[in-house]
Amino acid sequence: MLKGLALTPPVIGRISIGKVVERNGKRLPEKDDEFTITSQVQGRDGWIHHPLDEQLRKDKGAKLRSIPVRLLFDDPDLSLRASYTMFDRSTGRPLCVGNGETCKRATLSGMQSFPCPAPPSCPLAEGGSCKPYGRLHVRIDLEAEGAPGDELGSFVLRTTGFNSIRTLSARLRYLHALSRGLLSTLPLELRLRGKSTTLSHRTPIYYVDLTLRGEMTLAQAIGAARTAWEARKVAGVDQGALDEAARSGFALGEFEESEEDGVAVVEEFYPAEGEGQDSGGKPELLEKLRQKAGRNPSPISETAG
Repeated sequence: MLKGLALTPPVIGRISIGKVVERNGKRLPEKDDEFTITSQVQGRDGWIHHPLDEQLRKDKGAKLRSIPVRLLFDDPDLSLRASYTMFDRSTGRPLCVGNGETCKRATLSGMQSFPCPAPPSCPLAEGGSCKPYGRLHVRIDLEAEGAPGDELGSFVLRTTGFNSIRTLSARLRYLHALSRGLLSTLPLELRLRGKSTTLSHRTPIYYVDLTLRGEMTLAQAIGAARTAWEARKVAGVDQGALDEAARSGFALGEFEESEEDGVAVVEEFYPAEGEGQDSGGKPELLEKLRQKAGRNPSPISETAG
């Protein structure tokens, strides 16, 4: 087993509520008011749509604002992984990952731990270099469309939005408690919701929610989940062992995001906001990292991560 390489759920596609567009010779992120399901392949015009994207739209050209899903795991912390993350904008490598209390940072002498004050209080986070970063892994429920699908393959929804991360975290914990831990068999649905705030100047802000299927009551959903869970147990499916394997896989790596995936993440969620702004791989930010790690004799590596 390779050390330092996190084993994350196999990904067969992406779910997003935005896209990257080219404007004035620059590739910039653009928010959207619907879900888009894509493959993991990019073409000249961006990510290629997954066949499910068209299949789940009831009418051609209709906006996709709900997706039937199931979770891979019973443990909510395995389905949704969230952290404060700083990427090297030029390479896509993670530089610093924290949870608001402690953070891990790559240095010349290896991985170091430091206090993590969270972006609002961290001098390294100036200019949006560090953001909350969440990854939700789900199975799109093809059973609802008459096909079993890949039961271990997941679609990943990545977000740096506080509203989405907070809402998804709360829903997962509430549903976990109400179902007595049967998250993996609950019939769920990703929903896109909108709200306006003072800061948005009455412009809708869209975020992701996770709910029960629209036609089901809580009692019906939990009853269906228990029936499905017991049937899988009789068939020999060991959900507890799967959760433990995933937990151990995450623990193998210091950082979950690979450099290969990090480039796309940086492009979509961590773009430079203007000319002259510090970039993750430039000397200005690296010097800040060195100063922050000043209590330790080993400075941050310019190629760390």
